[in-house]
Amino acid sequence: MREIRWHGRGGNGAFTAARLLALAASVYGGRYAQAFPSFGPERRGAPVLGFTRIGDSAIRDHSEVVDCDCVIVLDETLVDVVDVFKGLRADGVMVINSAKSEAELRNDAGFARIKNLTALDGTAIALDILKTPIVNTVMLGAAIAATGMIRVSDAEKAIEELMPERLAEPNKRAVIAAYDKARGKNR
Repeated sequence: MREIRWHGRGGNGAFTAARLLALAASVYGGRYAQAFPSFGPERRGAPVLGFTRIGDSAIRDHSEVVDCDCVIVLDETLVDVVDVFKGLRADGVMVINSAKSEAELRNDAGFARIKNLTALDGTAIALDILKTPIVNTVMLGAAIAATGMIRVSDAEKAIEELMPERLAEPNKRAVIAAYDKARGKNR
């Protein structure tokens, strides 16, 4: 089973991204999945968590994800507010929305221990394609590239199902743009 933790701020769409990933994995990818939030103080801008589990068999654990295979950080400023590194397995993947390069991020002690780090300026991609700094689908695309946990085409189908058409098309473009950019670093 793969366990994913999403760090965002109220209004970033972290839980929407967690739901999109679970829908893509289960309905369109033929696997088992679940997604759920942990909001804490429910206000715009406050730190929030979203969780996704993906498995090849029924998932009976409905507790908060503590030890995870992947951490996705939608807002880099959260690194100074919450421990985004907590519980990330030694071979886990971190995907972070940052204008800094991976080398720059690794100067921070927390990032230095991360073997599989993908940094992407998700805000720039979101502003370019979506015309708003909401980065959830952008970071979903980067996470797909970094982990291979689902197919991009399944994410596109999930977006079509969960979002109205006027939002679905640009968000599908955002997923693909981030996926391509994140994969480009590995070529």
